Amino acid sequence: MSLGKHLDEAVSQMRVASARIDEARARPVTLESLREWLVALTDYSLALNEVHLLNNQSIHEKLHGLAEQSPMKAKL
Repeated sequence: MSLGKHLDEAVSQMRVASARIDEARARPVTLESLREWLVALTDYSLALNEVHLLNNQSIHEKLHGLAEQSPMKAKL
């Protein structure tokens, strides 16, 4: 799967988790609603981490591409 598709999937997971967080927060506070909120928050955090990692990977790849085109490469 391409980097862009992975990123789109991670963003989609964040949106789903965000909706689940909002739903859990709208309910009366119970142990079950707190557990659902915490699970959704964990899923959101994991998806956010994935977005962060994919963005860093994309930047890294772009920097390598620019370095390949750089006239300084021959001097290194």
